[in-house]
Amino acid sequence: MVEERAAAPYGDGVKIRSRLNPSKPCFSFEFFPPRTPDGEKLLWETLEDLRPLDPGFVSVTYGAGGSTRDRTIELVTHIKERTGLEAMAHLTCVGHSKAELSDVLDRLAKARIENVLALRGDPPKGQAQFTKADDGFEYASELIEFIREKDLGFCVGSAAYPEGHIENPSREADLKNLKLKVDQGLDFVITQLFFDNAFYFDFVERARRVGINVPIVPGLMPITNYEQIQRFVRLCGATVPMRLQLELERVKDDPMAVMQLGVAHATLQCHELLSRGVPGIHFYTLNRSPASRMIVSALKARG
Repeated sequence: MVEERAAAPYGDGVKIRSRLNPSKPCFSFEFFPPRTPDGEKLLWETLEDLRPLDPGFVSVTYGAGGSTRDRTIELVTHIKERTGLEAMAHLTCVGHSKAELSDVLDRLAKARIENVLALRGDPPKGQAQFTKADDGFEYASELIEFIREKDLGFCVGSAAYPEGHIENPSREADLKNLKLKVDQGLDFVITQLFFDNAFYFDFVERARRVGINVPIVPGLMPITNYEQIQRFVRLCGATVPMRLQLELERVKDDPMAVMQLGVAHATLQCHELLSRGVPGIHFYTLNRSPASRMIVSALKARG
């Protein structure tokens, strides 16, 4: 089902789009810039744990309001230099003027980063709503257009929402926004986390009907902590299937049982997704490796 692929050497200029192929799907992992020395140590340990799984790429998030801008640039650069893994930088509109965004893109290009995930971004902590920066952008579609106009050769991805973005009035409106982003030059999209594959398959079908033909990579977050996943679900609006929710509530006071349940559920999700031809699977790791490593190792072992 999933073929082994030799890791590409640093500097080979790999565009993520070229690794998103249903006949040879890749696995990828998302990380966030750590805030402490201990957090940084954990991140590098996690990368080393996941590196033998030969990920197609890894990505590094961009803090609310651009709060981790420099750390994101540093991390994607160091990951590529130290591990040889293809690293993608997230980039958001929040708090940035066009000049500042231009500078970030120039720095990424100079560091030989080939791939960027263009997002509107979440409001900074303490702000309830997104506010456009002076001489900045209000929508991800504008950022994508800007990246293409700079013509630095980036492979550009963005986000998609199988259950709809919580700020959009309808899934139809959300899909219309995605089509606009694709028309501005997207190479691929990665979905928000979901726990019921039916949402993903329905979303792909609807996207294809309106002419969205780029690869749509499912994004999964293996459940490892009961309270934590409840917070994420409230923030992003993802639906936890009733049966899974009841099972989680039954074992919520047993951390190991929660993790085992989360890994088992995500593994089943992956089996179905791969059997139905997804171009890859992206894991939201929260900078920890055990759950994702167990899932991908099991999938590779089955072939």
